[in-house]
Amino acid sequence: MTAAAPNDQTAAPEGLIACPTCDALNRATAVPAGARGLCHRCGTVLSAPRKSAMTQIVMLSATALVLMMMAIFLPFLEVSAAGMSRQGSILDAALSFADGVTLPLTLAVTAFIIILPALRLSLLIYVMAPMAFGWFPARHARRAFRLSEELRPWAMAEVFMIGVAVALVKIAGLASLHIGLAFWALVALVLVNVISDSFMCRLTVWRTLEQRSRS
Repeated sequence: MTAAAPNDQTAAPEGLIACPTCDALNRATAVPAGARGLCHRCGTVLSAPRKSAMTQIVMLSATALVLMMMAIFLPFLEVSAAGMSRQGSILDAALSFADGVTLPLTLAVTAFIIILPALRLSLLIYVMAPMAFGWFPARHARRAFRLSEELRPWAMAEVFMIGVAVALVKIAGLASLHIGLAFWALVALVLVNVISDSFMCRLTVWRTLEQRSRS
């Protein structure tokens, strides 16, 4: 959901929120923690604040960063066939196309499954951590949060996980597979990201950023 905040891409007149689904303008009324504010036209959830949500998002984002480091560098999969075995990590997979004309593919894979997800998690911690402690927002926090939202569709750890699952099904009958710790770290990373997004109330974040910036 995109809230109507200063310099935001769907800004509406003060006191109104533009629904990201149907563009209807809704009055920005206070919603208590645990309740939901819905669009009067289409029923889209516009606000769903939760108690201590920012603290939980910071903790989950930090956990996700640790899991990402584990997923990148620890052994991901070992394939054995005809008496030979090969072990590799996600980083090995990304760098396997680093020669010649496939270099752009390496850069794209590295960006989508490593760099952009790590950058988005870091931005969320940068934005949420000071406010979780009750402090003023960090410098350029609104820009950082907007960038994290723009990166959300491009952080493709979940897509990579689906691709891995499909590949495992296809090669399971051709070789013996041994799943490494990095595989389970990636599974946990995807689950943590889903839980973190479920705690996120973007309208509350924008309001908090605006209110504390004025203080």
